[in-house]
Amino acid sequence: MPYKQDSITGLKKAYQSKKTEISERLKHFKAVWDRNDREVFSELCFCILTPQSKAVVCGDIINNLKNNCLLFEGDLEQIKPYVKRARFYRNKSKYIVEARKRLFKDGKINIKDKIDAKNALSSREWLVKNIKGIGYKEASHFLRNIGMGDDLAILDIHILRSLNKLGVINALPKSLSKKMYLEIEEKLKRLSKKIDIPMAHLDLLFWSMGTGRIFK
Repeated sequence: MPYKQDSITGLKKAYQSKKTEISERLKHFKAVWDRNDREVFSELCFCILTPQSKAVVCGDIINNLKNNCLLFEGDLEQIKPYVKRARFYRNKSKYIVEARKRLFKDGKINIKDKIDAKNALSSREWLVKNIKGIGYKEASHFLRNIGMGDDLAILDIHILRSLNKLGVINALPKSLSKKMYLEIEEKLKRLSKKIDIPMAHLDLLFWSMGTGRIFK
């Protein structure tokens, strides 16, 4: 379907005003991979929390868990009260504990060995298949947050609404199967190429337009 030119024009204008801030944020994400496994794991846990919850709240939860020495050592009952501000906190608390167990080796978190820094697509597939609570959106989000999301779409409601407004998709999907996710991701790639705004930049741009801020 044809893009809505008025909306495209507005998108490009918004990008020019936010390009520097977006670039700086993406530099921050790329630096995360060079930190230790605990910092990378923290980003995974953040993305486990985000479905149907506010990103800023999820960021606060992760910081509180870390400050209280619970993200890496706390048991389920210790973690749950801190996660309560996120929707479905009981399940998400379990997912954090299960992810930690899945990624523990020789008594410490060992996540970087599971991620292929040169192949984001295969890393995404591994995450979806092996980490409970992580679907294509969350895996893409996590990989972007550790500097590996240049060609991945994070299809949350803000991005989907923007794509609908631009004419990239003709309706908001009620749910996203793998097939539909990849189809919309491909449409976003074509849009990115046509308007000359990188994929990772587009995501943060859409998110900022939907929430009023550039976060993660």
